[in-house]
Amino acid sequence: MPEGIHLIALPPYSPELQPAERIWPLVHEATANRDFRDLDELIQVVSDRCNELDSDRRRLRKLTRYWWWPDDVDSSAD
Repeated sequence: MPEGIHLIALPPYSPELQPAERIWPLVHEATANRDFRDLDELIQVVSDRCNELDSDRRRLRKLTRYWWWPDDVDSSAD
């Protein structure tokens, strides 16, 4: 290990360390139990779902903003 690098073992489940992990279930809602003709159709469905979620910033904040999250980060977007 190079000098100055320290490894820290993370717990196997730690979504608070990667807030975006809590958004995946919302994305999966659009794709669950569906059969897609091809990859392009899947990409379009996921893209549409991400655009929907982007317009619902309050919902995303409830899932991803933790106690340690700075108050001034993206505070103007609703």
